[in-house]
Amino acid sequence: MPESFDVIVIGGGPGGYVAAIRAAQLGQKTAVVERDKAGGRCLNYACIPAKTILRSAELYDEVKNGAELGITGDVAVDWPALQARRAKVSESLSKGVEFLWDKGKITKIEGEGSLTADGNVSVGGETYEAKAVVLATGSVALPIPGVEFGGRVVDTWGAWSLPEQPRKIAVVGAGASGSEIASAYARLGTEVILIEMLDQILPAEDKDTAKVVERVFKKQGIEISTGAPVENVEVGEGSVKFTYGDKSAEVDYLCVAGGRGPDTEGLGLEAAGVQLDEGGRKIKVDEFQRTTNPKVFAIGDLVNKKALAHKASEEGVVAVETAAGVETEPVNQELLVGATFTHPQVASVGLTEAAAKEAGHDVKVGKQKISGEGAGTVYDDKDGIVKLVVDSKYGEILGAHIVGNRACDMIAELVAVMALEGGHQELARIVHPHPTVSEAVLDAARAVDGWAIHA
Repeated sequence: MPESFDVIVIGGGPGGYVAAIRAAQLGQKTAVVERDKAGGRCLNYACIPAKTILRSAELYDEVKNGAELGITGDVAVDWPALQARRAKVSESLSKGVEFLWDKGKITKIEGEGSLTADGNVSVGGETYEAKAVVLATGSVALPIPGVEFGGRVVDTWGAWSLPEQPRKIAVVGAGASGSEIASAYARLGTEVILIEMLDQILPAEDKDTAKVVERVFKKQGIEISTGAPVENVEVGEGSVKFTYGDKSAEVDYLCVAGGRGPDTEGLGLEAAGVQLDEGGRKIKVDEFQRTTNPKVFAIGDLVNKKALAHKASEEGVVAVETAAGVETEPVNQELLVGATFTHPQVASVGLTEAAAKEAGHDVKVGKQKISGEGAGTVYDDKDGIVKLVVDSKYGEILGAHIVGNRACDMIAELVAVMALEGGHQELARIVHPHPTVSEAVLDAARAVDGWAIHA
């Protein structure tokens, strides 16, 4: 008889491992199918390695340029040590996930998982029965037309794990992932070209915040090209040549960070009656993550518009709570935070100013420079801003956009206010601790009505 479980999760990344732990907490006999390391791509090959190297770049840049802060001395990048720490951090966190699985008595099944016709799970020729299955296999990197990955053409993981620090690198795609790579390498001393086919870097972000980042990137020495595709790529043994617009370049590595696609190959979706959405790329789900097969759920990069680790985790919680018959609440897809760990960081939630106007809102805007606050000067946040996009009739916060040294930590209070249907009027009366950069949020709320104190 095949072994049976209440819940089987296919994929042990930030969506899958959280879903498994929550299922176990609910008393469900749970298994995770994982072909690689606990924590999946995010923990081992994407989010965590990226932020680890970005932290090294931050520290190196601060010390190297610390004369104004009273810090001087020679510093150097030790690339092997930097890469060793990157690997150590991922290994430590991966072991932490396995510890949590063991603590929850969650079974790890190694191998490639796929659905059977009756909605059970097949791994390596063995079939495991399940009352509910959660698909959490994430996404894969997509190449640009006419260019294949290999050799000196790398994806984002390839960029974070290079065997040596390149003298010059080109990054194609200036979304969050590509901009993070450019930001890290530029501050570590590598010459960087950042190329985006659309008309602004960070194309998903509000134009005002993207302009701040572009200005700082140029100060850091990053060459930025927008509105031009990469063409005529020639990969050599020691370099890559290409053209972009009316320019040409030769670099040590070409990193393609232009997008990712759902990793659905081999899942057996059609046989199990799991349908794709109208676009034909992602899996069709309802608000509780149920697919068209009632016992199969899907989460993370496989579903909905955004591909974010924190989105995957929360969708995983909703999926297994639904499967267990526990009262739950769907993930609000409109309140998912975008977080980009460049320098400066960028964080946003809700609508951009342009999108709010396009949706028919009569909009008011409040802006505050972080440098206007005492903490902005203390913590050397010269370029940061907070921008609130507000409905003029009732004061509802439609969108919040922050650029700054710690923007990704600052955004959470805006999500809370929006989730609780608070307006800029309430936010303008919430006492913020002094001296902190969060005071810029307070002044931005007050700026909507023209009474920011530190404007």
